Amino acid sequence: MILSDNEIRILLRAGELGIEPLDEEIIRENGLDLRLGSSYCIMKDTDKILDPRNPGDPNDYYDCREANEIIIPPRTHVLLHTLEYIRLPSYIAGLVNLRSTWARTGIYVPATVVDAGFEGELTIEVIGSQFPVKLYQGERFLHLVLVKMGIPASPYSGTYKGQRGVRLPKFFVRPG
Repeated sequence: MILSDNEIRILLRAGELGIEPLDEEIIRENGLDLRLGSSYCIMKDTDKILDPRNPGDPNDYYDCREANEIIIPPRTHVLLHTLEYIRLPSYIAGLVNLRSTWARTGIYVPATVVDAGFEGELTIEVIGSQFPVKLYQGERFLHLVLVKMGIPASPYSGTYKGQRGVRLPKFFVRPG
């Protein structure tokens, strides 16, 4: 079952669902419009092989920066993050879509699922259009559809729990 705006407000008031910072404008009829944060990582054009068992230096593959404006170059993959830090209960999962206005520019976001029980800012991959597209921090960019599960999931305890800013693939995170 997809949650309506009224159900989302009830969960927020009850403290079951968390969104920081919360702006009433992001609550939509059937989900949340999440805004862009300021960190981004452009995936570099390189012939260097990324081996997940021995990934080496992430700077060989990503150019990461902070800015209030981000230009998505043509046909380039970029990691962005949401301004909002979300906290989902164990019985709510999320489906991430690009807002249709942005999809009409030709940029693309691959299918992304937010696990039930997840908390953190979302890191999202964006693939560039045929022409450069400028994005601004704080712009409503993604639509998060919240789906109620029949039976609550096991507690989420993945590598990305509590993430802030852009989080690179987990094999770049060294234990200890």
